Amino acid sequence: MIIVNSIAVGLKEIWAHKVRSLLTMLGIILGVASLVGMAAIIKGMENGMKEAMIAMGGVDKVLTQNQSVPAWQDHLADQAPGKTMVDVMALKSSAPLLRLVSPEMALDDVTLSRGDKRADYSECVGVWPAVLEMNLHTLEHGRFFNDLDEELARPVCVIGTGIRDELWGKPSETGREVIPVGDTLLISGQPFVVVGMFQEYMGEQESKERARAAAQPPGARDAGGPKRQKGWGRRGGWAFWRKNHTIYMPLNTAWIRFRSAGRGDGIPDPRLTDIDIKVADFNRLEDAIQQARNVMLLTHQGIEDFTFETQENQIENINKQIKNARLSGGFIAGISLLVGGIGIMNIMLASINERVREIGICKAVGATGFNIFLQILIESAVLAVIGGFMGLVVSELFVDLIGVLTPSQNTPVITRNAELVAVAFSAMVGVVAGIIPAIKAARFSPIEALRYE
Repeated sequence: MIIVNSIAVGLKEIWAHKVRSLLTMLGIILGVASLVGMAAIIKGMENGMKEAMIAMGGVDKVLTQNQSVPAWQDHLADQAPGKTMVDVMALKSSAPLLRLVSPEMALDDVTLSRGDKRADYSECVGVWPAVLEMNLHTLEHGRFFNDLDEELARPVCVIGTGIRDELWGKPSETGREVIPVGDTLLISGQPFVVVGMFQEYMGEQESKERARAAAQPPGARDAGGPKRQKGWGRRGGWAFWRKNHTIYMPLNTAWIRFRSAGRGDGIPDPRLTDIDIKVADFNRLEDAIQQARNVMLLTHQGIEDFTFETQENQIENINKQIKNARLSGGFIAGISLLVGGIGIMNIMLASINERVREIGICKAVGATGFNIFLQILIESAVLAVIGGFMGLVVSELFVDLIGVLTPSQNTPVITRNAELVAVAFSAMVGVVAGIIPAIKAARFSPIEALRYE
């Protein structure tokens, strides 16, 4: 009952000085809002990065990347062959621990056009059909190119919905979904027939917004539906945007039509941009990578101008970045709460000076120093906890404002753990800030306190 009475007295004191109490709590409110908001932003970043990683192929995908030759092989640098189809065929035939091998030949500086329309950006790549499983693509309309298309180097392609939107028009603009299968587009001036189109890819956040918009009446849907953005900060995530703006053609077509004449120097360029692999057994990932490395060392005559990057490495990098961001954000938010605690300490000291006679009367009728200490300490904690809960409300508004002003794939996500930690930390700050004022009040002499004017 003593604690309940102390809390009630604390609430009455706060209510009696509403403006002063609000200004006192402002530091705690902003500190809690910044702590929860920072945690929400970091959680959104984590979700966005992991969602993008999964969208680009999953955890069992391994990237083969170029690297500078080791220092002890510098004299062989000009003999480094790069990634070629020789590596691909060797990996397929001599690396049984690999389940899938997908070569890619990306085309630089290509232009996409259809009539008077041009696509601002696209990822134009020559591939094998294995890329569907490698990059987790889903064909929604038409077909993918086959072995005959590859063998004859036919000018056919499969596009993403982003290419369709830019060259044929968005469904929201045309009033219907355009399916360009069978139509022709120009890739750097060369006509290609569209034989297939992928489904539209989007992140979980955008998918929810689309569902909410679809459930609204037509008028409200037009006014409040999700808005698409241009640039790499597109809602739905760069990985999904990239997949939607992908255009695939047969690998042999890309080589014959765009690479066999060289890159402006007349020298054929057989090098591949990427060789992506997937392992047969994820539990033997290291063994599979070592087997692939041994095979490629043979095809490269011992020159190690390549390296392997696993999605596990990316997960580790993501976790490291998130950990650093949390430490930095928590440190900054902690400073804000510390400033709020100093404000509470100052106001409690001022409050004690105003209540010296009251404290003297309490001691005169039997209150002990510990009772006074506990009363002041609880008042300080109540002030901080109320500020903490108000900070949670402000953090909700803050996160919603971020979502409106800067929509992106990294939509902030408020977690209950962050809210609990913020309120608990604010309460701790309140208790610590009240210790000095409580000790000062507890040491008052009742006679001197009663004589105080």
